Amino acid sequence: MPGHRSKSEKHDGDKQLRRDPYEVLGVSRSSTDQEIKTAYRKMALKYHPDKNANDPKAADMFKEVTFSYNILSDPDKRRQYDSAGFEAVESDNQELELDLSSLGAVNTMFAALFSKLGVPIKTTVSATVLEEALNGVVTIRPLPLGQFISKRVEKQCAHFYSVTITEEEARAGFVCRVHSSDKSKFKLLYFDQEENGGLSLALQEDSAKTGKVTSAGMYFLGFPVYRLDHTMNSIAAAKDPDTSFFRKLDGFQPCELTELKAGTHVFAVYGDNFFKSANYTIEALCAAPFSEEKDNLRNIEAQILSKRAEISKFEAEYREVLAQFTEMTSRYAHEMQAIDELLKQRNEIHASYTNAPLKRSTSKNRSKSSSKEAKEDGQAKEKRSTRDRPKKKKWYNLHLRVDKRKAC
Repeated sequence: MPGHRSKSEKHDGDKQLRRDPYEVLGVSRSSTDQEIKTAYRKMALKYHPDKNANDPKAADMFKEVTFSYNILSDPDKRRQYDSAGFEAVESDNQELELDLSSLGAVNTMFAALFSKLGVPIKTTVSATVLEEALNGVVTIRPLPLGQFISKRVEKQCAHFYSVTITEEEARAGFVCRVHSSDKSKFKLLYFDQEENGGLSLALQEDSAKTGKVTSAGMYFLGFPVYRLDHTMNSIAAAKDPDTSFFRKLDGFQPCELTELKAGTHVFAVYGDNFFKSANYTIEALCAAPFSEEKDNLRNIEAQILSKRAEISKFEAEYREVLAQFTEMTSRYAHEMQAIDELLKQRNEIHASYTNAPLKRSTSKNRSKSSSKEAKEDGQAKEKRSTRDRPKKKKWYNLHLRVDKRKAC
């Protein structure tokens, strides 16, 4: 009878059975981030559990696709995998994206609770919404350039909008922004239009708290614009408080698209709250009147990139000095203990210079004397309290004043 395998053996076996992430997603090692993201979304939609109920092979394939994308979508993990394979990637710390529409009520409550506690939970767009968009059966509302629309979208649902821009507007730059004054969670989505009339998800931006609102935006200004992923390296940061500082700008990555061509483009606002609908305001703007803002954005992002490089160098210096400080504090405690021990031995030697016997009281005598003293103190306190206590008058000792001048 074959013996049971240990957990470590099973884990090693799973590692050997893993396929190359590039092979799983059907992309080459030179593929761009956008090509990898497009391949992942198509395969995730194909093998999603909502579309393949009671199909264990599809469920396993969906997990494999998600695992592969989690490696290739992270620049650091992709670089580590390319250089050293799976061994360089911490598979136990992979962050999975949750489809809230496929979770039960209990699991959704747990996810909402963890989110309230500050645990970053990455969510994905519902497979139903993506499938309806791919089949071209969604309602698309026109969004006039320069105007805003305020709506309420139900959780795990989406409102689609079309924006038409000219050649001149495309050259000047284009911005689509969404904000929520009641701090609702949402996603801003951008779709590519397929030849069959369907829509495939190309870009997605999660809302983030900015002051008194939550907001998300896509900026197509003709030059690289960066986005900040707040959930990147969140698990590593939780393990080491210093890491949360040194990894703060790791999620500062360039957006996949820098400009849009003239024509009609489709955006969507997806409700990403756990239980309630999301209020939002969406607007599309031509960047021509915002030339100063464009220059300021380019300059400030260049400074952020420079600061990220500085922080990377500073981390090595900080870790070295911190190690020296830890060593010095440890030596300080050791030296202090050694000095105290030497002084104690010195005092004992001084005390040994005597011929007089030392009178030592036993513990039994000490306990008796201490209890006797405590008893005497208690009796003395009791006497003082009774002596100082004023005498209470009896109820019949009434002091009656009688006016002798008046007759009774």
